[in-house]
Amino acid sequence: MPSRSHPQPDLPDPAPPRAGWRRRIRAARRRVPRRTGGTAARRVGARRAAAVPTGEPRVSPVLRKSAAYAWRILLVAALVYGVLVVLGRFHDLVVAVFLGLVGAAMLRPVADLLDRVMPRPLAVAVALVGSVLLLLGVLSLIGEVVAGEMAGLERQFGDGLSRIGRWLEQPPFRLSPTALSDVRDRTGHFLSSHRSALLSTALTGVGRLIEILTVFALAVFCSVFFIHSGERQWQWFCDQLPAAVRGRVEITGRAAWTTFVGYTHGIVLVAATNAVLVGLALLALGVPLAFPLALLEFFATFVPLVGSPVALAIAAVVALALKGPVVAAAVIALIVIIGQIEGHLLQPLVMSWAVRLHPVVVALSVIGGAIAAGVVGAVVAVPLVSVVWAVHQALRRDRHREYGAGPGTGATRARTHWTPEGQERGGRERHQ
Repeated sequence: MPSRSHPQPDLPDPAPPRAGWRRRIRAARRRVPRRTGGTAARRVGARRAAAVPTGEPRVSPVLRKSAAYAWRILLVAALVYGVLVVLGRFHDLVVAVFLGLVGAAMLRPVADLLDRVMPRPLAVAVALVGSVLLLLGVLSLIGEVVAGEMAGLERQFGDGLSRIGRWLEQPPFRLSPTALSDVRDRTGHFLSSHRSALLSTALTGVGRLIEILTVFALAVFCSVFFIHSGERQWQWFCDQLPAAVRGRVEITGRAAWTTFVGYTHGIVLVAATNAVLVGLALLALGVPLAFPLALLEFFATFVPLVGSPVALAIAAVVALALKGPVVAAAVIALIVIIGQIEGHLLQPLVMSWAVRLHPVVVALSVIGGAIAAGVVGAVVAVPLVSVVWAVHQALRRDRHREYGAGPGTGATRARTHWTPEGQERGGRERHQ
């Protein structure tokens, strides 16, 4: 082999394996700080910042959100309680305005119909005077019927009590004959010993009657203006509000009035149907005072789920005292039948287009209203809850309609949210 003419430089070592270069690249990347932006980096930074101890106690997000909702609920409850306290201080005034609204809801169509053939003030006067005369005529007819049958009813009622006593002395009750006489004697002794208290209660009842007549007169006075110029009054009220909230207040008032009118017409129709059915059934069974008991059923139906069974229970007691246990059992069966007709036929057909409330909500509203304000609260509770729910629904529809009108919101946003472009745009909007 030829020899080298001059010295050669040392050659580099052969290339290391590929795995060694990979380890060197990973080590270099770990030494170089990462400068990546975007959502992922911000999330990593947030997690690192959260991991650093700050010295403050960490609160669970669930507890934080629950506390936020809790103080808001307490604030709303305090506001509602304050409103109820104020309304309770002006109980008679609130009842008068409510009755005025009921009269306007019932007589407004009649006044509008008479307005076609006569001036508006005269139409309102004819509608109000005619309704008052009709109500007084019905009450006078009831008084005449009761007065005409009073003598015979006293004798029949005494015979009925004696018959019930003999019936209770037989199996399976086997009550002692002296038990009923003892109850009679104690009742007479109680009435004689508390005569002064009963007299003062009667005098208080007279004062209460004067108060009821005053409330009724104020309700008629309010009805006159509600029927004659209710739109102008509402428009004047809306004009006093700021322009930013005027539209929502108008929507609220329209929804509330429509629901209230629908509920009033529906409950009157249901009450009239129940009264007719009860009157015909009592006449067929031969129960005395069928017409007054039917009218009692009419007014009791204004308390949903509770009033009608109570009125029919009174009719059952009258039937038991005057006609015997068989007729009383038939009246009790009538309670079940009328309840089924009202719950499964009349309420869905008549009330569903105006009020859409679950029976549980209706029952809770009636009981809560009765606890808060007695019989008046039980009558007012369901229409009040219906109006509040209708207002909530109207405002939600208006909000959805407003959001759906803009680009990228409402229905358009719902359609594009799950596409990549829509999701990215939604993320940018939320970030901004």
